[in-house]
Amino acid sequence: MVPEEEALRLEVLTGVPAEFAAPWSRVSLAAALPAADAVRGRGLVWVGAEGELARRYPRAALVLPYHFRLAAAPIMSGDTALGVLLLLWSGSSPEQLADEVRTRIDDACAAIAEVLRQTAGEEPMPPMPSPRVLPQPRATSIGPAEALSAAALAERLPEGWCALDLDGHITFITRNGARLVGRDVQDLIGFLPWEALSWLDDPVYEDRYRAAVISREPTVFTAMRPPRHWLTFQLYPDATGLSVRISPVHVQDTSEQPGDRIARPADPTRVGSIYQLMHLAGSLTEAASVRDVVDLAADHLIPAFGARGLVLMVAESGKLRLVGHRGYRADLLRVFDGTPLSAPTPGVRSLTEGIPSFFATRSELEEAYPFRRGMRDGMEAWAYLPLIASGRPVGTCVLGYDRPHTFPPDERVALGSLSGLIAQALDRARLYDTKHQLAHGLQQGLLPHSLPQLPGLLEVAARYRPSTQGMDIGGDFYDLIHLDPLTVGAVIGDVQGHNVTAAALMGQVRTAVHAHAGDGAPPGEVLSRTNRLLTDLDPGLFTSCLYARLDLSSHRALLASAGHPPPLLHIPGRGTEVLDVPPGLLLGIDPETDYPTVDISVPPGSILAFYTDGLVETPGTDLGESIAELADRLSRMGREERLDDIADTLVRLADGVTLDTDDLALLLLRPS
Repeated sequence: MVPEEEALRLEVLTGVPAEFAAPWSRVSLAAALPAADAVRGRGLVWVGAEGELARRYPRAALVLPYHFRLAAAPIMSGDTALGVLLLLWSGSSPEQLADEVRTRIDDACAAIAEVLRQTAGEEPMPPMPSPRVLPQPRATSIGPAEALSAAALAERLPEGWCALDLDGHITFITRNGARLVGRDVQDLIGFLPWEALSWLDDPVYEDRYRAAVISREPTVFTAMRPPRHWLTFQLYPDATGLSVRISPVHVQDTSEQPGDRIARPADPTRVGSIYQLMHLAGSLTEAASVRDVVDLAADHLIPAFGARGLVLMVAESGKLRLVGHRGYRADLLRVFDGTPLSAPTPGVRSLTEGIPSFFATRSELEEAYPFRRGMRDGMEAWAYLPLIASGRPVGTCVLGYDRPHTFPPDERVALGSLSGLIAQALDRARLYDTKHQLAHGLQQGLLPHSLPQLPGLLEVAARYRPSTQGMDIGGDFYDLIHLDPLTVGAVIGDVQGHNVTAAALMGQVRTAVHAHAGDGAPPGEVLSRTNRLLTDLDPGLFTSCLYARLDLSSHRALLASAGHPPPLLHIPGRGTEVLDVPPGLLLGIDPETDYPTVDISVPPGSILAFYTDGLVETPGTDLGESIAELADRLSRMGREERLDDIADTLVRLADGVTLDTDDLALLLLRPS
């Protein structure tokens, strides 16, 4: 867990190659992925049913289209998440997670958490550029004689056999196997099959190897060794590698085989690069802000292409503006922020000409751009990628390498494709950020900047969280009105919708309630007057509202509700009560609606809680049960806890179970 980055960083890996995990070397806590969900929900995530990964996590399924089961469990220390334990099972394992397995996972997470706690005071372990890969322990160890006997056994078999490690390198092959693939044994040991045998250099075959490693299930494919020798490869995986059976296919009619019409690419792209492209494409569809685009681009491009750093710049007002970076010192980049689009720099030229520039060494860059001599940014090779969206220049992406780096043709093609995806996402994100800033400013203008303070008489805490849909602006509102030295009015409401119209109506309702409350009207009359105003305006939206007038001298309160969730009253030592306030019609429906007023006692030290449905609505749960659960949570709060701490806890607990597609408001009052 990297708290300052709100992200998870992959630290330790075992049982799968590091290359497979590269897309998840860094996972934002906001990502729609099992590991992030485990942290946000503070509980185990199990993906076991057929097709469940595609339904719940389509981005992960796009990159790992294989048959396997998955569990993600948070590593917790109290309420603090320290990390996540992610486990994979074969697709042939049971769909349901057995209780004993769940218990073992919980025990493992507890043990890891304890180790992390014990080492918390020690010097922190520096992050590695790539995850630490732990070798899988072998079940048995054999001596030299047994190893020779095993090799002799394999050599006597009529077909060919070879062994691959988890990374795909050939560690053993029988002479018959070498003969079938057309090479000598010494030319194959230590190499990847698709590197040593050009006719296997096709992403389809490499994908079969990936499928076997991830799913832990046997897989098979057929390939043709030129000129017309068809071979079947059967892969048998376990946690340490793969055994491969190689056998000839005996074909009666060789006039035309299925592979004859397959056009082999002249320069095949590695399947890992293909999946990186797919993963980044899926990730960028979820990116909302410019910060999201920067993080996703850095998370995927840097590990996928072996880079050390990344810089993203946008074209704005005739200049290249720095919007984000990773792996560079900020002070070294200031000189490039604000570079005019007329300047003869590699970043500007790449954007204005629309052509990527690649520099394998520092001398190449300095030869093309002499002004870079003496300018040290810690890098020794660069790729400058123009970001073009719909024919419009958006900006420039710079990848930096801390050692000389050649850029083979397939890598240049992949980087060009990825830069197009980044450009489109960045263009959308800039528009989103502009709208978000507008929405945030409007919301801040409509909600109270501060609430009245009554030291010694009343403690107050309020929280608001916008929804994650639309413009991040909604219709939930709250207010506290100081009516006289010993009387306050409290209001909370929820306007239908999450847009500018809803926010504007929210401002009108809040203003109307404030005005009518100031006239001294009782709560029922305040709501009736506000309701008549809204029906006259006919905005086409309805509003729930709860208004209370609290007398701090008599410790009594008058309440009226317009279809709003019932308030809670917590009295220390006596628990929490869901108050029975008759819910009248929503505001804006019938101008003649009356709103009954109820009178309750609010003893000193008690907590009166007002909230909107965003705090309690849970998928698949009855609203009454969710309100009862909120009352139970409030009852468990300590008598001496600050009201602000209680408000934070209630919102945090709700974030783990409620829908964040609705906005949320909470107002707590505690008279002295």
